Amino acid sequence: MRVGILGAGQMAGALGAGWAAAGHDVFVGARDVDKAVALSGAVTGKGHRELVNLPGRSTSGTEEGLSGAAAGRPARGTVRGGTLREAAEFGEALLLAVPAAAVADVLAAGGAADKLLVDRVVVDCTNAFAPDEAAKEGPLAFVLSEEALAERVAALAPGAHVVKAFNLCAAEVWQSEDRIFEGRRLAVPLCGDDAAAVQRVAVLVSDLGLAPVHAGGLSRARYLEAMSAFVVSLWFAGEDARAMFPPLEAAFAVPDDER
Repeated sequence: MRVGILGAGQMAGALGAGWAAAGHDVFVGARDVDKAVALSGAVTGKGHRELVNLPGRSTSGTEEGLSGAAAGRPARGTVRGGTLREAAEFGEALLLAVPAAAVADVLAAGGAADKLLVDRVVVDCTNAFAPDEAAKEGPLAFVLSEEALAERVAALAPGAHVVKAFNLCAAEVWQSEDRIFEGRRLAVPLCGDDAAAVQRVAVLVSDLGLAPVHAGGLSRARYLEAMSAFVVSLWFAGEDARAMFPPLEAAFAVPDDER
């Protein structure tokens, strides 16, 4: 799959490197072209706007016609850097990986106003965390600056198929080789309205060695965003958020007796 990345920060580097290593071709775009080229160089060990090859690893092959193994694509990818518009034109799927305050400008520069993003899959990994100074009382006061960022992304890119994903963990988690914790594969919730788009993103998740979880439509993405603020604040406070939930086989509910 050709993946265009809008942004050149840590999330762009972590996810882009993983996808390229799994066989996907990646184009990193940024308002600062030099930064995009530098990131592509950091990912590949080179740094220029030409296509460069990455050493590959086997891909999961979870959907015929989309995944590397099923499509017969070599287990290696290419990476290059350039403008936001170039990244948007390149990608069959796009990763939006910028601060919330930059979303509108980045999507505009990527061609949203020119309808370039119509029918494109847009993976939104953003979180609208308020600046640190808004939580003077400490991490347990973390808040979001807006309640439904993914819905705003969809409104700014009409016709695009927005899927919320990868917003619950820091870039270092996606960059790590660790995928199994306490015997369970790390899962990535996906919220989106278009089934085909969600399935494409599920392939990208699987090709990183992660487990995709279909979590409902885009209207439920606001709960993922709120969950990120809640869970991240606990982690920063030194609490183990994972310990709050039992495994699936131990979770159950009994209907209330309404008599």
